[in-house]
Amino acid sequence: MTFEPSDIVPDSERRGLIGALPAPLRPYASLMRLDRPIGAWLLYWPGAWAVALAGMGPRGISLLLWLGLGAWAMRSAGCVWNDIVDRDLDRQVERTRLRPLASGRASLRGAWALLAVLCLIGVVVLLQLPRLAEIVALASLGPVAAYPFMKRITWWPQAWLGVVFSWAALVGWPSVRGEIGATVLLLYAGAIAWVIGYDTIYALQDREDDALVGVRSSALALGSRARAGIAGFYAVALCFWAAALWRVRPDGLALIALLPMALHLGSQVLRLKLDDADDALARFRSNRFAGLLMFLACLVVGTTS
Repeated sequence: MTFEPSDIVPDSERRGLIGALPAPLRPYASLMRLDRPIGAWLLYWPGAWAVALAGMGPRGISLLLWLGLGAWAMRSAGCVWNDIVDRDLDRQVERTRLRPLASGRASLRGAWALLAVLCLIGVVVLLQLPRLAEIVALASLGPVAAYPFMKRITWWPQAWLGVVFSWAALVGWPSVRGEIGATVLLLYAGAIAWVIGYDTIYALQDREDDALVGVRSSALALGSRARAGIAGFYAVALCFWAAALWRVRPDGLALIALLPMALHLGSQVLRLKLDDADDALARFRSNRFAGLLMFLACLVVGTTS
C-alpha cells in the first residue's frame, strides 16, 4: 500500500498535546498514544480497586499514584510493542494504516529505544512495591508480550487482554495486605470479564477490515449476538465483584455500592449501536467513568469494613 504525502500525517499530530511537540517527536508520541489516555485509565483501574478494597493502608495514596505512573508507562510500552509486532497488519486496516510504524513515520530502531525507556520507568515503579507485589508484577511480562499474537491464533484475543489488563489488581492487593487470597482473585476474575465486554465493543469498529485480513476477535465470533455476549460478560463481572465486596463486608452495603456500576454497564449495552463505529468508540471510552464508579464502590466497602 502506498501513501500520498497528505495522508501520512494524521490530524492528531497537527493539534493538541502531540501537535505542540517538535515535529521529529510527534510520531513517537503517537506510537505511545500520548493523546489517548483511555488505555492507561483502563489498565490502572483494577489496581486502584484492589488498593481501595484492601482498605488503602498507610501508603494508600502513594500506592495509587505509583500505580498510575506504572499504568501509563506500561500501557504506552504495550502500544509500542503491539505496533512493532502488528506493523504489517496495521497497513491493511483502515483505522490503523496511519500508525507511525505502519506508515513509516517512525523507525523500528526508534520504537525499540522508546520501548526500553518506558520499561525503565516501569522498573522505577516496580521498586516502590513490596516484594510479593514486585514478583506478581514481573510475572505479567509473559502474558503482555504474548498478547499481540493472540488475534492470529484465537477468536478470543479479548480474553487474553482481560488477563493482562486486569493484572494490576493482583499487584494492588498484596501491596496493602501482603498476600493474595480469594477476595482479590474474585475481583480479578470480574475485571477480566469486564475487559472482554468493553473490548468486544471496541472491536466492533473493525469487524469488516478484520474479516478481510484474517484478524480474529470476539466481535466477529459473536456476530449478531454481540449485544447479548457483551451483556453476559458484564453480568459475570458484576457477580464476581459482588462476591469480592461481600467477602470484605458481608452486608447489603456491599451490593448497594455496586449499583451505580451495574446501571452504567447496563446503559452501555442498551444504548450500543452495533453498526456505528463512532458509537462503539464512545461506549468503549465511557468505561473510564465505569472504572471510577467501581473504585468508589471498593473505597466505600474497603474503608468501612
